[in-house]
Amino acid sequence: MDVWGIVVAAGAGRRFGGAKQFEALGDRRLVDRAVETALLGCDEIVLVLPAGAEWDGPTVRAVVVGGVTRSDSVRAGLAAIPDHVAVVVVHDAARPLASPELFEAVIAEIAAGADAAVPGVAVTDTIKRVDGSRVVETVARDTLVAVQTPQAFAAAALRAAHAGAGDATDDAALVEAAGGRVVVVPGEPHNLKITAPRDLALALTWMEDA
Repeated sequence: MDVWGIVVAAGAGRRFGGAKQFEALGDRRLVDRAVETALLGCDEIVLVLPAGAEWDGPTVRAVVVGGVTRSDSVRAGLAAIPDHVAVVVVHDAARPLASPELFEAVIAEIAAGADAAVPGVAVTDTIKRVDGSRVVETVARDTLVAVQTPQAFAAAALRAAHAGAGDATDDAALVEAAGGRVVVVPGEPHNLKITAPRDLALALTWMEDA
């Protein structure tokens, strides 16, 4: 079963204040760490970078230019994956601490017949739905999970979900909307998404304590 990965590293990092994927975390950049771990779980990697960026990190099969949205960037990566590939794993460069075991877990669910598999961690905060400043509903959190990457997909299901050129915050949402079966595996609390400079300090602390 051929497994290819797409590492999405094309974002502008507006909330971070710059292209965070190229920031250092210890002795390597975020994107380097994400690619290195993805290579442990996938046969080949397609890396999606911003226009004009040059790649000097770990060896990958292809480097492609991303699009305006995250979904556009995933589609650019997907276009570089051969039709015979059975499983595609999509991972964000902004999650540099995902473990090889997490890649194994989501890929195993596709081998077992799921259309998509995502890591999820329990939501511990109380969640409220609001309209402006007014609370309109308190949402029961016992059925909620916060979803991470890597996310694994049956390649045919992912291609079909992206065929309509839709946009979503993660690819599993597109597969779900297309009627695919999406399953959840236990996520990892340390698999944080780097969104602000303070997250780098937290990630470094977790690395040192590991």
